[in-house]
Amino acid sequence: RTSTTRTLAAAARPPAEPVLDMWKRAQAVCFDVDSTVVTEEGIDVLADHCGAGEAVAEWTRRAMGGSVPFHEALSARLELFKPSLDDIAACNEKHPLVLTPGVQELIDTLHSRDVHVYLVSGGFRQMINPLADILGISRERIFANNLLFNADGSFAGFDADEPTSRAGGKAKVVHNLKTTHGYDPVFMIGDGATDMEARPPADAFIGFGGIAVRDVVRDGADWFCLDMQDMIAPLKN
Repeated sequence: RTSTTRTLAAAARPPAEPVLDMWKRAQAVCFDVDSTVVTEEGIDVLADHCGAGEAVAEWTRRAMGGSVPFHEALSARLELFKPSLDDIAACNEKHPLVLTPGVQELIDTLHSRDVHVYLVSGGFRQMINPLADILGISRERIFANNLLFNADGSFAGFDADEPTSRAGGKAKVVHNLKTTHGYDPVFMIGDGATDMEARPPADAFIGFGGIAVRDVVRDGADWFCLDMQDMIAPLKN
């Protein structure tokens, strides 16, 4: 995720007619999770719970700014607080990630149209699994980073083989989905530059600015929304 985060809402940018037509016949939709499906950044919530919020948030800013390779920033942030299995369970209970208004209805609407919905995130499966259950998304359709633990539940690292642990991982996931399932068209939805980089192979990218507006995303998206209802309405007409 790069460029400036601006809290002032910028004007939404409606899609061109061909993009809108493609949206109505989407076969698969891949959602980013942090600041898109939920209102916060999961790693920052977990770090804050573990008492390392400010230090990790600084690394998050550096990672978003592109000054540090993604996998290096991920490793450095985790090493600052080394979350255990118990830490994650307690965080999920005390500080559950909050769904973005309208996202449940959007995903329900897509499912009602037999669209396959995926969660493609640089966040952690251990925090995303409960969200997927709430949203009615199979855990097999989650592509995210996987934390590793020792036998006693203490932190042991993360799975570096997950595509989303590295820059360009979301594009790799979308490519693999298209190759495996033959989806056409596929949409990617997210707030960050790493989401936009998944187009291509995604056929179109919808930038979501309801939580954070990033200039590069607003300017580069095929469609830029500030409200989930903007994506729901065309599917119900």
